[in-house]
Amino acid sequence: MTSAKPAQNSTPHLPEDFDSRISGILPYYSCFHQETINLVKSMPSSPRIWLDTGCGTGSLVNKAIEEFSATKFLLLDPSEGMLNQARKKLSSCPANRLEFLKASPTQEFSQELEENLDVITAIQCHHYLNREDRTRATGVCYNLLKVGGIYITFENIRPLTEEGILIGKRYWRNFQLVHGRNEEEVKEHLERFDTEYFPITVEEHLKLLRETGFRTVELFWYSYMQAGFYCIK
Repeated sequence: MTSAKPAQNSTPHLPEDFDSRISGILPYYSCFHQETINLVKSMPSSPRIWLDTGCGTGSLVNKAIEEFSATKFLLLDPSEGMLNQARKKLSSCPANRLEFLKASPTQEFSQELEENLDVITAIQCHHYLNREDRTRATGVCYNLLKVGGIYITFENIRPLTEEGILIGKRYWRNFQLVHGRNEEEVKEHLERFDTEYFPITVEEHLKLLRETGFRTVELFWYSYMQAGFYCIK
């Protein structure tokens, strides 16, 4: 696999139209957020501090802030444009429950936080990284968590075989066509595989998460060419 990577997480769309288009690109995208919330609700106690890295336009936090009344949310994204969209979306939320961090990719995040975190989420952001930077990003999340804290990540994943990759792309192509994208748009999107984003297999994810040091590592969602994992420090 190539080790090249963009300078920061990239997105095929401008921040302004991200929300309106993403559900026609990623199957079950809204479920990623709801299942993440359901999982956090399953933990022994409600989180005090939750960092959403690669927060995009703030859609996850917009849902979670209604469900966790005592939680403070930190928002981080490599794109200042995305953070500005998140500020607009969350403008009606209590200011003392939100903190927007300086724009940064996860692997380069160095801002000092007042205390370790209860939850870190990384939804559809780390697959843009090469293997070295993905390892760094995962390590940053591990180090920011308190003992017993939970890390939840959803990513595009690589099927286990070359035939599986071909079938997966056809499967994904058909989904996008049904949801209104044209052949040229779908072709351009699928060509980003291994050129603009760099997915690894479920097995490689599990290995990386265990080697990072998490005591519990689980796969809890898998559909099309996306998967969700949770890990406890």
